[in-house]
Amino acid sequence: MTTKIERRIKIKYRVRNKLSGTTERPRMSVFRSNKQIYVQIIDDLNGKTLAAASSLGFDKMPKKEQALKVGELIAKKAQEAGITTVVFDRNGYLYHGRVKEVADAARNGGLKF
Repeated sequence: MTTKIERRIKIKYRVRNKLSGTTERPRMSVFRSNKQIYVQIIDDLNGKTLAAASSLGFDKMPKKEQALKVGELIAKKAQEAGITTVVFDRNGYLYHGRVKEVADAARNGGLKF
């Protein structure tokens, strides 16, 4: 029997085999811990992180609101870096809750995926 973490890692590898970030369309990767949420925009061809945002410092608000703020922040940073379209990597997490909030906020901020 697989644990919850092993299951997520299997899903993560399955998703990562199908998508990759390029210079024109980088990968937007979401990592969710129990307390924080982190987002990076990555160019896999060059192995560079182009923009990053996290919920560190947003401690006094609920987690979903933190996710909304992080989505808005990453969209703003991506616009400053000249990035308009990305490939969304949910990193093995289900697409609901905080992961969905980040994606929706990034879309509202101007990112296309």
